[in-house]
Amino acid sequence: MPADLRECMPAQYLKRILSARVYEVASESPLERADWLSERLGNTVLLKREDLQPVHSFKLRGAYNKMAHLTAAQRACGVIAASAGNHAQGVALAAQRLGCRAVIVMPVTTPQVKIDAVLARGANVVLHGDSYSDAYTHAVELQARESLTFVHPFDDPDVIAGQGTIGMEILRQHPGPIDAIFIAIGGGGLAAGIGAYVRELRPDVKLIGVQTFDSDAMARSIEAGERVALKDVGLFSDGTAVKLVGEETFRLCRECLDEIIRVDTDAACAAIKDVFQDTRSILEPAGALAIAGLKAWVERESLASGTPLRDQTLIAIACGANMNFDRLRFVSERAEIGEQREAIFAITIPEERGSFRRLCELVGPYNVTEFNYRIADAAQAHVFVGLQVPDRRHAREAASGFEAAGFHTLDLTDDELAKLHVRYMVGGHSALARDEIVYRFEFPERPGALMRFLTAMSPNWNISMFHYRNHGADYGRILVGLQVPREERAEFDAFVDSLGYPHWDESDNPVYKLFLSAHQNDKPV
Repeated sequence: MPADLRECMPAQYLKRILSARVYEVASESPLERADWLSERLGNTVLLKREDLQPVHSFKLRGAYNKMAHLTAAQRACGVIAASAGNHAQGVALAAQRLGCRAVIVMPVTTPQVKIDAVLARGANVVLHGDSYSDAYTHAVELQARESLTFVHPFDDPDVIAGQGTIGMEILRQHPGPIDAIFIAIGGGGLAAGIGAYVRELRPDVKLIGVQTFDSDAMARSIEAGERVALKDVGLFSDGTAVKLVGEETFRLCRECLDEIIRVDTDAACAAIKDVFQDTRSILEPAGALAIAGLKAWVERESLASGTPLRDQTLIAIACGANMNFDRLRFVSERAEIGEQREAIFAITIPEERGSFRRLCELVGPYNVTEFNYRIADAAQAHVFVGLQVPDRRHAREAASGFEAAGFHTLDLTDDELAKLHVRYMVGGHSALARDEIVYRFEFPERPGALMRFLTAMSPNWNISMFHYRNHGADYGRILVGLQVPREERAEFDAFVDSLGYPHWDESDNPVYKLFLSAHQNDKPV
C-alpha cells in the first residue's frame, strides 16, 4: 500500500467513499425490517441485504472500486487475489466487466459453491492452504512471478472505500435515529469502511464488530494495541477465517469501532435460521455473524441493566449468502442449541421398576429432540435426552426437576463431545476396551483429509473407538479411542503433538465415562 494512503484519517475516506465506482456492478441493497426478529427482541432490527448483490456478497464493491482505479497498463497485465470465496467472486466479476485476466488463489477449505461461481466468471482458480493467510502467501509469490496486480481483499484504501459505500447507503436510507450497527469482521475491510463513514457523520451511532471466538484476530489485536497473528482460525465461518488483519483496517477499526463482540458457531447457526424465518433467504455463516452479534449484544445489555432492552433501532449487515448446501445439515442441528431452545442432558436413573416411567413423566411437558437409552449395569441406567425449551431458564428448571426426582443430571448443552459425537454413539460400553484413552481431533475438511489422518495414526496402539461425521466445508471432526498402556503414555503424548492437528484429551470427560468407557462403574465428575 502506498505510504501516502496508509495514514488516511476517517474524514479523508469520505471523499473516497462518495466518489467510489461501485454502482457499475453493485446495486444499492435494501435496508429491510426483520419483522419476526424485531418482535422477538423487542427492538427494531433492520437488515442491510448485501446478500442480494449479484455475487451474493458485499465484496464486489471493494474489488470493483480497486480495479476501476487501476491504470490501463495494470489491467492489461492482469490481476491476482487471495480469497476464501466472496472477494474472489467480486474480483472475477470486475475482471469480466473490465476485460482483464484474473487469477484467484483460494484456500482448499473454500465451499465448492464459491469455487464454481468464480470459475463461471472466467477467472483462473488456484487452490492452496487451509486459510486465507495461506492463500495470500501463495498469491504474493504468483504475483511476483507473473507480474500481476494484487487486489487485496481488505487492506487497501480503494477496497475499504468501496465497502464504505454501505455505510453511506445506510445513513441515506435511514436518516432517523440509529442506536447501533453490527458488522462482521474477518480482515476488517467492511468494518473499516462503514466505520470511517458513519463515525465521521454520525458519531452518536454505536459501531460494533462481530467475530467468532475461533477467528478473532481483530478483537485480540485491538485488545493488545497491535496486530496479533492467530496460529489457527476456525473454518465454519470461512468468510472471516483470517489469521492476521490488515495494517490499515486495524488502524481504522481501532479508531472507529466502539467494541467487538464474539459469538460461537451455534449462535451463527441460530442467526442463519432467524434470517431464514424473516426473509426465506439462507445466509452463509460469515453473512449471519452480524445478526448473531446483535442478538448477543441485546441479551448482554438486558442482563446488565436488569430489564429487557427495548425500542432500540439496530442494524445488522447481512453480508453474504454463498452457503454450501452440505452445511445445512450441521446448521439445522446446531441452530436450536445456538438459539438456546434445545437442552441436552445425561440422566442417571436406578434400574428398578417404575423409574423409567417417572422419568418419562418429567420429560412429558417438553418436546423431545433426542432420547437414547441403554442399560449400563444391574444398578443404574444412563439416558441421553434432548429437549426443546423456550430458553436456558427452562433448561435449568428441567434439570432441577430431574434432580428433585432423585435422578442425577448432567447438563451437556455446551459440551462439544456430547454435541458432536456421543449423541450418535450412546450405548457403547465395552469390557474389552481396557487402557483406553479418548481424543477429539479437528482438521480442515477437504477430499482425502480423513485418509491422511488415518495414515498418520501410529500402528503401535489399537484403535478401540472411532467416530467421524462429515459436515461439508466445516472442520473434519473425529473421536478416537486408543488402547495405550500406562507405561507408553509419554510416547503417545509426543505422537499426538507431532500430528499437528488441534486435539483435546477427553478421557476424563463425564459424558464418555457415562456412555462409552470400559469402566462402567465410573461416576460422573
